[in-house]
Amino acid sequence: MAIQNDILSSTARARSKKALDNLFQTVPLLDHIKKAGGVEIINGGQRITRAAILAEHSNITQLATGYEAVSSSVADVLRSPEYEWCDFVAPIVITKKEELSNRGENAVISIADSRMKSVIGMLKREWELQTIRGSSTVLTELGSLNGVNGTGAPGGGNASGWLEELAFGTQGNTVGGLSKTTYASSNWQNQTFDVAAASNFAGDGLNGMAELMLQTQIYAPEGSVDLILASPTSYRLYKNTLQAQERYMPKETVLDAGRLALAYNGALMYVENNLGSPSSAAGGADTPSMMFLNSKSMKVVFDSDANFSMTDFEHKSGYAAREAHMFVRTQIVADHLASLGLLVNAEA
Repeated sequence: MAIQNDILSSTARARSKKALDNLFQTVPLLDHIKKAGGVEIINGGQRITRAAILAEHSNITQLATGYEAVSSSVADVLRSPEYEWCDFVAPIVITKKEELSNRGENAVISIADSRMKSVIGMLKREWELQTIRGSSTVLTELGSLNGVNGTGAPGGGNASGWLEELAFGTQGNTVGGLSKTTYASSNWQNQTFDVAAASNFAGDGLNGMAELMLQTQIYAPEGSVDLILASPTSYRLYKNTLQAQERYMPKETVLDAGRLALAYNGALMYVENNLGSPSSAAGGADTPSMMFLNSKSMKVVFDSDANFSMTDFEHKSGYAAREAHMFVRTQIVADHLASLGLLVNAEA
């Protein structure tokens, strides 16, 4: 007797949660944000609205004699960055021929399990590609950290990417509907450092990393940079420069997800394959090499009903197959930009 759709659906869902957790450990950004409490689950809505303080509320009056008039001039300090949801879906299909070739409920469940893991992995990789590199041709409504517009930018960057290579105060992208130019004086800008002499990473590269940690900490309203994503080349240069001075995280952290994790000034550093130039080791102009991120200043948001949620299996009309869908509704949102940083041109 063939396994019923409701049994197959419930079994696959039970396994999907475990598969989701395991797979997400291979995603440096989402893995760390999730562990640090930077993933938010909300219920529906047409868009995501945040609150950012971008002005001073009142003025200070110094009291020399105590009879001075107190300035009552006030201003609305809050602005509301808004982000549109990115919705996407992928099917999980099992054909009748596959079921006949793999008799028994366990065999069919095994097929569903492997297909489900494959789909989750595909969605995860595409999410990472767009979020870090900004070059997905599918998830174009998902925000990106890559705002570099130089010729060496992976994917060419985009006008709504968060992290630009231009100096602090001179950036012009739009994040959450708020222009960086309009709110430049309110520090709606990211920190940046250009490693001008990339061949001397031991000097310029480390100096740039120290400068970014310093500047992001000065402006951070809460916490500090706790995650650094590095291109394979810049990670290797940093690791080789440290040599005897390098410090590793405890083995539980290193072995979890099966990859090496360095630390810099208390921030975990992971290799991010979507950073750097794919064409050459040297990269091109304004190649993003490292992203300095603060999980308190940015969030990854999911809809409670579309957090890699799977529908029931149903028979596919017109085909000898049954099908379920994996739905995701998500977006990355920025609450504060000045506590985030970008290191460019550290690829040589």
